[in-house]
Amino acid sequence: MNYEAFSDYIRRFNAEDPGTFDTYLAPNVKVQNGHLRYEGIQGMKDHYARIWKSMREILSPQRFVSDGDTMAVELHTHFEVLKSTDDTPFGQVYAGEMFDYEGVVMYRLEGGKIADIKVSYLDFVKTGLDGKKTSLGIVH
Repeated sequence: MNYEAFSDYIRRFNAEDPGTFDTYLAPNVKVQNGHLRYEGIQGMKDHYARIWKSMREILSPQRFVSDGDTMAVELHTHFEVLKSTDDTPFGQVYAGEMFDYEGVVMYRLEGGKIADIKVSYLDFVKTGLDGKKTSLGIVH
């Protein structure tokens, strides 16, 4: 996957297009995000349906490298809570809170599609309703 295709993946993801996963993921994709693990395109869709129903998530790649079989992306992800709920991968959240992830994501490709995703953390910060920022470490 080249940078142009990856940029399209990010653009469509940021537009909350679940069809992005059908286009760019291998059918049995494996995802490891801290202790959170799930598999398959449907697993990815189910995970992001939980996030997108109450939050806006924007991926902002900072650096991209690829050797054709592997990609590494330094990534900043901003979450804005739009609706209070307790059904999120982060637990209970309140409208107006924000979360910011900084880390490196490794992608393994098979046949031009993403077959494995590993998320590593540099920081994960919650901005509370009072504006106070708190580093949460690994959220999952």
